[in-house]
Amino acid sequence: MTKFRLTLSAILCLSVTFAQDKNWEAEKILVYNESNVSHIISANQIFEKRWDVLPQPQFWKKIMCLTPDTCVINIAKNRHVLELIPSAKWIYLSKENKSRFRDSIREKYKLKEDELVYVTSGKNHFYKFDDVYPSISKGIKLFESLCVDPWYAQSILLIESPGQLKKSVSGAYGPFQLMPKVARAQGLIVNKSKDERKDFNRSAFGAASLIKKICIPETKNILEKYQIKYNENDIWFRLLVLHVYHAGAYNVAAVVDKIQPKEGTQKLIMEMWQNKAAGFGNCSQNYSQIALAAHLILHDIVYENCSDIISPNSK
Repeated sequence: MTKFRLTLSAILCLSVTFAQDKNWEAEKILVYNESNVSHIISANQIFEKRWDVLPQPQFWKKIMCLTPDTCVINIAKNRHVLELIPSAKWIYLSKENKSRFRDSIREKYKLKEDELVYVTSGKNHFYKFDDVYPSISKGIKLFESLCVDPWYAQSILLIESPGQLKKSVSGAYGPFQLMPKVARAQGLIVNKSKDERKDFNRSAFGAASLIKKICIPETKNILEKYQIKYNENDIWFRLLVLHVYHAGAYNVAAVVDKIQPKEGTQKLIMEMWQNKAAGFGNCSQNYSQIALAAHLILHDIVYENCSDIISPNSK
C-alpha cells in the first residue's frame, strides 16, 4: 500500500436535532495517500481500554490474515491457540475421525474431557481489507451526514462483506448486509426487478437508519432494564449495538437476561462471548470479537504504511 500521512479531522454534524454527544470527532483521522484523502476512525480507544490484549480479538486477527489452507486448533472458551495444521489434514476427516482428533488434542494438552476444542480455518480470502479500504471513508461520510456514529460504518464494512457483494445464506445482501425485510422497513426498494441493497449509498442509508432508529434505542432499553449507565461512545456500548444489528434485539436481550449484569463494562461483552440464549449462538458470540480484530488490522494497515502520524487528540 502507498505511503500515508495522518492528521486530525474535525468536521461538525450540521443537524441540530441530533442529541448524541458526538465525541467520535476526537477519534477521526485523515489519511493522506498522494492526492487522495481518506477518513478513518482511530482504534486508540480499543488500545486505551485494553481490548487489544484479549485473546479473542487476537485469535480472530490471526484467522482473518491466515490463508484457508491452514487451520488453527484452539480452545473454544478463550480462543487460546494450541497449534496450526494444514487444512487438508482436517477437512477430509469423517465426523467420527474429527471427534477422535479432538480427543487426541485434549489428551496431548492435558485438557478436561468436556473442554470444547475448535478447528478454525484461515479466512483471508473473505476479509479483503485492501479492497474494502477505499469504501470506508465514503461510509463514514454518509453515516455522518445522517448524524450516526461513523464507527459503525467502519465496523460493518470491515466485517460483513468486505470488498465484495455476496448474498449470505440467510438472504442478507450488499456492503452493509441488510436482510430484505429490514431494508424495506428503512425505505429501500427490494423486489424482483430492483435491489437497492447493491447500491452503496442506499445500503449505507438503510444501515445508518436501522442503527439510529432501532439498534441504539433497543440497546438502551436492554441496559435501562438493569439500570446500567452508559456512554454511547464507549467501545462496549458500540459492540452491544453491533450485536443488536447482527442478532436482533430479542436475542441480545435474551443473552443479557441470562448474564444479569450489574454494570456496563468490557466484562459484559466478554460474558456475552461465553453465553448463549434464544438465537444468540456461536456466530453471534464471534461478531464483536471479529469487529475488534478488524479494527486492529485496519490500524496496522494504516500505521505501518504512513510517513507521518499526528495523534487524533493533538491540537
